[in-house]
Amino acid sequence: MRASWAIFTSLLAVAAASPLWPKAPTQNVTSAVQRRAVPAGFASTNGTQFTIDGETQYLVGTNVYWLAFQMNDADIDLVLDQLATSGIKVVRIWGFNDVTTIPADPATVWFQHLSSAGSVINTGPNGLQRLDYVVAGAEKRGLKLIVPFVNNWKDYGGIPAYTAAFGSGGSTWYKHAPAQAQYRNYIRAVVSRYAGSPAIFAWELGNEPRCMLCSTDDIFDWATSTSAFVKSLDPDHMVTLGDEGMGLTGGAWLPYWLTYGLDYWRNLQIETIDFGTFHMYPTNWGVPLSFANSWITSHASKCVAAGKPCFFEEYGIPSSQGHCAIERPWQELAVQTEGIAGDAFWQAGTVLSTGKTHDDTFTLYHDTEEWTCLVTDHVATIRNGTRL
Repeated sequence: MRASWAIFTSLLAVAAASPLWPKAPTQNVTSAVQRRAVPAGFASTNGTQFTIDGETQYLVGTNVYWLAFQMNDADIDLVLDQLATSGIKVVRIWGFNDVTTIPADPATVWFQHLSSAGSVINTGPNGLQRLDYVVAGAEKRGLKLIVPFVNNWKDYGGIPAYTAAFGSGGSTWYKHAPAQAQYRNYIRAVVSRYAGSPAIFAWELGNEPRCMLCSTDDIFDWATSTSAFVKSLDPDHMVTLGDEGMGLTGGAWLPYWLTYGLDYWRNLQIETIDFGTFHMYPTNWGVPLSFANSWITSHASKCVAAGKPCFFEEYGIPSSQGHCAIERPWQELAVQTEGIAGDAFWQAGTVLSTGKTHDDTFTLYHDTEEWTCLVTDHVATIRNGTRL
């Protein structure tokens, strides 16, 4: 979740006229690609649902992007215990933390220093060892992690940090060879550490990849080649794109358009993409709350057509609007809709040794009335068999 954006009517004219934006294909995909058997404890797909240890189930999840940035092991243990006890199964954390200047403070966590003179991947105690601790803790508690490799936004470096280090070469980040070479170096370093871990639910190519007014070929080609690269390193874990679900076409609102270089149906059909993701922030996106139901069901129908699961990966509204009254019906609809295999609200919060975790107004804090409504009650719905 990032950056509010306005809807400009001029974009509609550009979208209609641009030769760079191909129309979404109309053919139906009637069956999913046959998947290889995976080791015990690993997550996999089963048609439009997920399976873990032979059990096909709807999965309740959350986003805790900041978890691997904690230097205090006890704080990480606290969070993982709270999530596991609550019945949450999938936890999405940032697997990136890019800098262009190495922090002087050894208590500052960073994973990768980007530089055209030679990049450095930090495997030290304030680097990937922090991610090691989270993965090991998730293994102990039976939790599953979604780990993206890069951010579209400037938070924790992201594509802007790559651009600052390597330039753009007159092209988009998705096609810029120096940036992509280092991005793959980083993927190799991370994937090689955890390819044998059942705690990894899926590798994610990026958090909310976009390419404003680009040809949809840019992200499609990048997602095709990068997902195949990840599979070559680790064929046993799932891979997904991590996009917001834009580019469905046919809807009246901007998220349905191809404006951000995304063609949902086309990307979903990439053989080495195991499942689809989509996000939803009506307030930030400048759309009415009534937008929500069609957004959820539209993605579900595409996943059914592709024979792959949809994971409702991020959603939320500011707390001033009342989380429970608005977001609980979204959860109920997701559970009841074929093609939606799980969801993860943005975001979980708690109190650590350093104080309260980041409150972006979307945060649901542990052991509150909102937590009861959107976590405890949601988990109970699944356990009571409402999904089936």
